[in-house]
Amino acid sequence: MADVIVYSSDWCPYCVRAKQLLQKKGVAFDEIKVDGKPQVRAEMSQKAGRTSVPQIWIGASHVGGCDDLFALERAGKLDVLLQA
Repeated sequence: MADVIVYSSDWCPYCVRAKQLLQKKGVAFDEIKVDGKPQVRAEMSQKAGRTSVPQIWIGASHVGGCDDLFALERAGKLDVLLQA
């Protein structure tokens, strides 16, 4: 299974939804919290090209945010990406 990284914030409902989907699918992921950590948020923004959370990577692929993750799931592509 591919490594999954989720940059998140404790106060973000989209982060909660994205993590719940991954947990429901039995996916282990590394969570990197950006709360009160401007350097970590800047690192995430530089890598993702976005400032919002969550930002999710599956393997070397930047998935994007919560809506992007759910779009992959609806399209039947999330499991394929996770297995890569």
